[in-house]
Amino acid sequence: MEKRKIGSCGLEVSALGMGCMGLTFGYGPATNEADAISLIHKAYELGITFFDTAEAYSQGGNEVLLGKALQPFRNNVVIATKFGFKDGDSSKGLNSTPERIRAVAEASLKNLKTDVIDLFYQHRVDPNVPMEEVAGTVRDLIQEGKVKYFGLSEAGVESIRKAHAVQPVSALQSEYSLWWREPEKEILPLLEELGIGFVPFSPLGKGFLTGAINEQTKFDTSDFRNVVPRFSEENRKANQAMVDLIASIAAEKNATPAQIALAWLLAQKPWIAPIPGTTKQHRLIENTGAVRIHFSKEDLQKIKEAASAIEITGARYPAHLQGLVGK
Repeated sequence: MEKRKIGSCGLEVSALGMGCMGLTFGYGPATNEADAISLIHKAYELGITFFDTAEAYSQGGNEVLLGKALQPFRNNVVIATKFGFKDGDSSKGLNSTPERIRAVAEASLKNLKTDVIDLFYQHRVDPNVPMEEVAGTVRDLIQEGKVKYFGLSEAGVESIRKAHAVQPVSALQSEYSLWWREPEKEILPLLEELGIGFVPFSPLGKGFLTGAINEQTKFDTSDFRNVVPRFSEENRKANQAMVDLIASIAAEKNATPAQIALAWLLAQKPWIAPIPGTTKQHRLIENTGAVRIHFSKEDLQKIKEAASAIEITGARYPAHLQGLVGK
């Protein structure tokens, strides 16, 4: 799989990464550990060398899983993790004090069975801690050799500029896909200006863009999508037009909808590396096929025009989480 340079600090990752959250957190019951490790090994075999986790995914449990799975080839992969929530619990609110950042770094190093965190993101901007302090703390961790690169997640323009002035930001991780194109307005131009890479999460619209979900789909009671307005039965029905568009392009390209959605993201900028997550090996194999799909300028223009004509309904987060993004 091709590699991509993410940001101007030297970070290089596989064009597609793997979001590991769903293996233990957020989308129903945790995957059996042996199956999860087998899946991560398969991803590496397919050329994926960029793996994403966070302290807040199962209070470090996701990191422990990743540390165990990636140990055989630790030196050949890039592991990204995140700090920023009280006690590593996203339901308890934010905490990005310097003391907390350092405590999370030490715990993550232990969980991941490593002596350095490749990419350390602030999970959400903490309004109670100046961004200069956050960036300064990560800068110190980089100087101490405990972290290689600094990242932000779901940060807004002002926060990105403030952080970058103290410690160059290598990557911004935020949602971006054919059904959430908000980053195109202000974020992508800013990243291009500053030389920061972009790591889109939920590149398949939390599964919706694959075509495997419709208005009749029932989610597990512990599935995060149950509280996402965009996933209400009514909105799933209304948003089917986007799935239909992607499916029609897939038919033309002899590809699957998931491959089209990922290939579209890869075609937007050479410094974008999406991190689709999955718990199924056949989906993992399918996703990696996206790197072999290429769009002409005419193809991309046609998709842009068709997608722009479709109005997506429903907020992407419930109100209590919406307040944490874009700060």
